[in-house]
Amino acid sequence: MGPELLLSAEAARAVVGGRRSRVGIDVVQVSRIAESAARFGERFAQRLCTAQERADISAEPARAHERLAERFAAKEAALKAFDLCECGIDWRDIEVQSRPGGWGLALHGRAAALSGSSATDVSLLLRHGDGHVLAVVAAAPEPEPES
Repeated sequence: MGPELLLSAEAARAVVGGRRSRVGIDVVQVSRIAESAARFGERFAQRLCTAQERADISAEPARAHERLAERFAAKEAALKAFDLCECGIDWRDIEVQSRPGGWGLALHGRAAALSGSSATDVSLLLRHGDGHVLAVVAAAPEPEPES
């Protein structure tokens, strides 16, 4: 993944049936996450991840930094998809879950309340390459306003 993977805000806001789809994209350099983990120690993972996420990460110690990068990218993409960047959402209110057939995202607390979505409405795609992690979060279109 390189600089050619740039999208404008307009390109990320597709329209489905006259309603705005919610899409968030983030790319994280794994080495930057490794630097943060080295600098801040276990506090970094505790602040970023739920207890279940930390257990999933610790199950593969050799890939811990990559797994942390996945969580960071997915959470950033979710914040963008739901316009939550300026809402003071706790990182742990967005949870990356390993599910049969892929990844899932669960929203808790303020993230769930402000997003208006349930876990079944949200899709998460994670891809790796060249020391980077790409996360794409897509959610069902916003409901039509009631007349």
